[in-house]
Amino acid sequence: MERSFRVRTEPGILYRDRRAAGAYLAENLAAYRGRGVLVLGIARGGVIVAAEVARRLNADMDVVVASKLGALGEPELAIGAVTADGSEYLDADMIRRLGVTGQFLEAEAAAQMAEARRREARYRAGRQPPRIRERTVILVDDGLATGATMRASIRSVAERHPTRLIVAVPVGSSDACAALLAEADELVCPYVPKPFLSVGMFYEEFGPASDEEIGRLLGEWREVRTLHKARHERMSTGGPVL
Repeated sequence: MERSFRVRTEPGILYRDRRAAGAYLAENLAAYRGRGVLVLGIARGGVIVAAEVARRLNADMDVVVASKLGALGEPELAIGAVTADGSEYLDADMIRRLGVTGQFLEAEAAAQMAEARRREARYRAGRQPPRIRERTVILVDDGLATGATMRASIRSVAERHPTRLIVAVPVGSSDACAALLAEADELVCPYVPKPFLSVGMFYEEFGPASDEEIGRLLGEWREVRTLHKARHERMSTGGPVL
């Protein structure tokens, strides 16, 4: 595992918004520019970051949909996560500490997986997912707090056998980054602040991203890439460039 850390000991605003974070993250991924990589954004907020990364790396982009498993009575406290395709990460220590029952865990996982599948269907709008096998994949989110959704997403992508899997986030907690060192081929995280209370505290603007915004962004990105590829094909065959 490779890692790219810049430990910042003083907390504070690091990024204006997710697009600015994506632009900065792309600078840290410049070695992959123009190399045909696939950038996958974790919905919702990670897609906005990923779009900027993909644009600056001239890369393909798509989405991974993951849903956090919340503790009983504390839905914001992650005890794991699931993805739309059924990949799962469970925080065994947290589950044991909270005394989470198997019955609750099964029901929460089923509910969140159904939600993830609903959102994925909406984002894709009938389009097929991209090929991952034997490609370099950069998996992007807007930050790492517990790392639960990222770990479930890593497992989802790894099952489709990429050549290389890079995790890239603009900011993350030291605990989450350390836990992910064994999960991917490379971890790129420009800032690992201490103390770390939440991802949002390092953004000036960190409003929730809507399903409509993510669906629109993915649709627009596919149109741009389709036009780009068509133009490239016309140039390579000597046809007219429109």
